[in-house]
Amino acid sequence: MLFTVMIIAFVIGYACIALEHPLGINKSATALLLGTVMWVLGVQYMPDAHHHLVEHLGEVAEILFFLMGAMTIVEIVDIHEGFRIITDKINTTKKSNLLWVIGLITFFMSAVLDNLTTSIVMIALLRKLIGNKKDRWIFAGLVILAANAGGAWSPIGDVTTIMLWIAGKFTSEHIIAVTILPSVVSIVIPIIILSLTMKGNVSRPGAAEKSTHKFQITQGESTWIFFLGVGALLFVPVFKTITNLPPYLGMLGGLAMLWIITGFMHKRRPENDADYLSVNNILSRIDTPSILFFLGILMAVNALQTCGHLSLLSATLDKIPMGDPDKYYLITVIIGLLSPIIDNVPLVAAAMGMYDFPMNHYFWEFLAYAAGTGGSILIIGSAAGVAVMGMEKIDFIWYVKKISWPALLGYLAGAATYIVQQSLFG
Repeated sequence: MLFTVMIIAFVIGYACIALEHPLGINKSATALLLGTVMWVLGVQYMPDAHHHLVEHLGEVAEILFFLMGAMTIVEIVDIHEGFRIITDKINTTKKSNLLWVIGLITFFMSAVLDNLTTSIVMIALLRKLIGNKKDRWIFAGLVILAANAGGAWSPIGDVTTIMLWIAGKFTSEHIIAVTILPSVVSIVIPIIILSLTMKGNVSRPGAAEKSTHKFQITQGESTWIFFLGVGALLFVPVFKTITNLPPYLGMLGGLAMLWIITGFMHKRRPENDADYLSVNNILSRIDTPSILFFLGILMAVNALQTCGHLSLLSATLDKIPMGDPDKYYLITVIIGLLSPIIDNVPLVAAAMGMYDFPMNHYFWEFLAYAAGTGGSILIIGSAAGVAVMGMEKIDFIWYVKKISWPALLGYLAGAATYIVQQSLFG
């Protein structure tokens, strides 16, 4: 009975998040309550679930500290006007052209950094390029799609590809070679669709929106901070490779170095100016409600994972009466379609526990693609989507109407591309 009640509670909570604006209830509050209720029910269903709660909280905390570190570094660069280096070089204001520029920058940047960090950086850039909120929402939706697509073909681009890569499911060279084309297709299709629907030019933010302080940041300071910030972000995958420690430690280490350097830079400024530019002040600008939303939704999904709901789902999928490889193509496509509803991390973890295919088997590669890009179909289906939703206050229903269907078409087109590619070349 409790097993079923947990599913019902999750569905109700999910619906309240989706209907945030009509109900007038903040999604962060709903997510936190949902996470609490799910674990209360979970402990009643599984009395020994307490140690799982602590374990999952540690995993979620890694993501939250990573997110906080990345957001703070981006804010440091932003407040020092470091993004002028990029925005000053993007001269086009035509919406259709700008979609391609933003989409391609995000796609390739995500493969080098990761989809979450890239999304945060690109939203900061969009705020410098596009003044109208609704126009910016369209581009922000594209950022989610491009970041997830770019992360899917890189071994360090998405948490699920990192999981599979570290577990020895594929080599870095192989995942890049076999998933880059499907990933490109999955983002090109939405860009084409959005390009056909968006006409005219974007308006740049006014001077008052660009700057709220009266003192000037020199070009040298902006450039210096930009490269320090980008260096701190690029340092994270290097740190993980060298130390084999979690990425959030590299992110926090990079933040600490920026904190120290900027502190020395502004020692001679007037006290009010130095306070404004200090990391202490920047930390107060971080979107805490988004972080709490992340906490609540991930803990709710972890409760389902702990109590066996996701294992039951995987076992049900495995009973599909089709022959190999068609069966596993279908299973992987379904996992991708479920990933925007149920977090892709526990779904991939469940799949890793259920199947024992050898390294570089097509299932693992296709799973990396599906779990990475499928989450774009709903805005709360990926870490990138949750971060962008919080930063831009994008409405769930608006995203479903405007972005979900191009995302779905792109996902299915990319999946078909992978299947055809596999059947032709093996």
